[in-house]
Amino acid sequence: MRIIEPSELIINPDNSIFHLHMKPEQLAENIILVGDPGRVEMIAGFLDKIESQTENREFVSATGRYGLKRITVLSTGIGTDNIDIVLNELDALANIDLQTRQVKKISKSLNIIRIGTSGGLQGDIPVDAYLASRKAIGFDGLLNFYDRRNEISDLPFEKAFKSFVGWNALLPSPYVVEADYALFDKIVDSDFTPGITISAPGFYGPQGRELRLKIVDSLINEKIEAFRFEEQRITNYEMECSAIYGLSKLLGHKALTVCIIIANRVSKEANENYKPVMVKLVKKVLDRI
Repeated sequence: MRIIEPSELIINPDNSIFHLHMKPEQLAENIILVGDPGRVEMIAGFLDKIESQTENREFVSATGRYGLKRITVLSTGIGTDNIDIVLNELDALANIDLQTRQVKKISKSLNIIRIGTSGGLQGDIPVDAYLASRKAIGFDGLLNFYDRRNEISDLPFEKAFKSFVGWNALLPSPYVVEADYALFDKIVDSDFTPGITISAPGFYGPQGRELRLKIVDSLINEKIEAFRFEEQRITNYEMECSAIYGLSKLLGHKALTVCIIIANRVSKEANENYKPVMVKLVKKVLDRI
């Protein structure tokens, strides 16, 4: 059996994983991911008991109990590049023996739920709506670096999308991955709008925003809004979901993203004071996880 080299799996002197600074015993099976490190403290405030807390750069964690459920809350920072770190290190904590540097014979599947914010791409989805991502489209290209990418991706959807929008060959090829439907059915109720989410590798140009720099396709958001595939439509932009879905599928974990729509790119409306709505969404997820 392969022993994973120190250069490939870096372990800190205190036996914690390199970036997250977590140890295997500090990881719960149920994990809530948030972008903002400050949101960890808010969610941890709902927990009945805190067992452990860690902090390194943007990666802040708290593990504890919510009733009978053991939950880890972890901040990821922004972007799919950070998700590559987070998902691989969470999986290492669950499925690699950090002492022997060998993959465990019996693998563990984690429940991973991202709670975040998002921008709407359809005029009928109002600001402050809850949106649950049935599928994610990765504009970031991260999954293309991994083997078996095509086995877990919706290739007909990818082909139809690239053809419809006239995808620029200089950009990373989009990938499309589904949520875990068992987790989706457990968490999502009638308060949510189900949708298809684009994860962009930036907030401005990659999401069709222009300040001083022109973008290569000024009509990209109009094309996205108009696109349909088997009666499915794209509903929103954010910056992490596709990598969470893709890496979770490859690693054998269950993943779901739920977001608050804090801006609608069609109606041009936004709500910067969305925190009370976020608190309600967090409570809903904690109750149903």
